[in-house]
Amino acid sequence: MSAQAEQEQVVPSTAPRFSGGPAPQSTAPGADPARAVAAALRPLDNARLRGEYVDQGSFLYLSEFLPADATQQLIDAARALLPEVNRNYLPGHKAGGSVSRHTIDRLAPYIAQLYRSPELIAWLEKITGDRLQLSPQDDPHAYALYYYTRAGDHIGWHYDTSYYDGRRYTVLFGVIDDSSCTLDYELHTRDDSRSDQPGSVQYPPGSLVLFDGDKLRHRVTPAAEGEMRVSLTFEYVTNPNMRPWRRFISNMKDAIAYFGFRQVFRKAILAGRRGGGTGGESA
Repeated sequence: MSAQAEQEQVVPSTAPRFSGGPAPQSTAPGADPARAVAAALRPLDNARLRGEYVDQGSFLYLSEFLPADATQQLIDAARALLPEVNRNYLPGHKAGGSVSRHTIDRLAPYIAQLYRSPELIAWLEKITGDRLQLSPQDDPHAYALYYYTRAGDHIGWHYDTSYYDGRRYTVLFGVIDDSSCTLDYELHTRDDSRSDQPGSVQYPPGSLVLFDGDKLRHRVTPAAEGEMRVSLTFEYVTNPNMRPWRRFISNMKDAIAYFGFRQVFRKAILAGRRGGGTGGESA
């Protein structure tokens, strides 16, 4: 697929569209996502990065992005959330663990604040050329941690398919990488005018990967015994609307392959409990 018209002209950034609910407040000492993002963006040549992104078919990799203190905040959160990991296994496709945005909201609010950073969103708009919105509040993938902690943990070749009416962009941050896992990818697989271009990165803590989920074919290779890899993903959309039948498919996929039914159908469960006169869970 050739580069879309939107990618040829950078869309001017406006105030962020906050449709994803208010950010939980962090009580961690020194937690300042705004300062971290400002430090990350200061040395960047946005015109050059925009060119790389377009030339690579909506893909960009930066081996160094977040400053050390922000990266340490993510590392600490990932280790603290280990007891909350939902393990999942799909024969022939994936094995690993996940923590959804609902759990992160309760226990790691620094991540939620970083996701909503107006400065980060404005920069992503400059690189993608799209107006970006937060994923809806009930989307467990909006920001999530993915864990590879057992021998054989991996995910096979796939696209981050958007079930929304618009595009969905994925931002990956390296958090913990004591592993031999690599992110393998193929560029231009949906562009008939260009040959597929394979690549592979072992993105370290603090690094960033940005791509259009419907364009990048990618996988994570299996972990070996005693290894640990954790990555953080942010998902932004151009249109937060989702048709009911797509919502059903998306929810079932997320429940089975990632977060479990309790997290994915959390809103319905809480509504049922309230209707039945029992106390609900805290958000």
